[in-house]
Amino acid sequence: MKPIETHDHDFAAIKAQTLIESLPWLQNFHGKVVVVKFGGNAMVDEALAEAFAQDMAYLRWVGIKPVVVHGGGPQISAKLKELGIESEFRGGFRVTTDETIGVVRDVLRDQISESLAAQIRQAGAGARVMSGEDGNLFRAVKTTIEQDGETIDIGLVGEVNLVNPRIVFDALEQGDIPVISTVAPDAQGNLLNVNADLAAAALAVALGAEKLMVLTDVAGLYSNWPNTDSLVSEISATELEAMLPTLESGMIPKMQACLTAVSGGVPRAHIIDGRTPHSILLEIFTKNGFGTMVLPS
Repeated sequence: MKPIETHDHDFAAIKAQTLIESLPWLQNFHGKVVVVKFGGNAMVDEALAEAFAQDMAYLRWVGIKPVVVHGGGPQISAKLKELGIESEFRGGFRVTTDETIGVVRDVLRDQISESLAAQIRQAGAGARVMSGEDGNLFRAVKTTIEQDGETIDIGLVGEVNLVNPRIVFDALEQGDIPVISTVAPDAQGNLLNVNADLAAAALAVALGAEKLMVLTDVAGLYSNWPNTDSLVSEISATELEAMLPTLESGMIPKMQACLTAVSGGVPRAHIIDGRTPHSILLEIFTKNGFGTMVLPS
């Protein structure tokens, strides 16, 4: 019989210590809903997507209720290019036409949701694909943008103004992880392309979630970008509101989502670096956390 080496004992002790450290967080989050906005590199890098799916399955099996919301900008652009349709952006939003909305819906649901749900199942948990159209989950209102003092119509683009979370609760009760894509009808039944960050925030509020976590391709919020020493680990809603207009356009909807969530009663919201494997677990189960945490004022 092979003798047990000292470093095996050391390694086992580290593992045990890590598990014990996670105990207060397990107690805190047991039975609670956590909404995760899946995006950035984690969506296009196979290994990161797999690690994300494992994180979701892990949360489910320790008694936490994860809900995944996603967009899919790069995949939509790739599909449109393949179809010979040009992508146009105004003020950070995709101009969405009658011709493109069907492509947006199909790519989000059939390509991204289905693939992520399959990876979650592979990791050992149930997953249920749904979109804002299913069971009246989301109702949206068409939006325009202001640029240089003029109002610009960006087509079939909207933001969520009503949430009916019944089908999400149903899935969670049956032990499944909802995987939600963000297209939603308006009051007239026209399908709109809605921002996934803001949809995730609206859903987190409606579900009474304990946390909203938004995956991005940066380490968190910087108070003085591009100075990487200016990473903010914690910020109040009031401070964030004052900072919002100064942020880079890509960061605004993510920080706005955090602000909407905590203003609507979600105890905390986080911006997390999705380029780090298992960043969700690092955020939930470690003392120092990971990324930037937004707290109510």
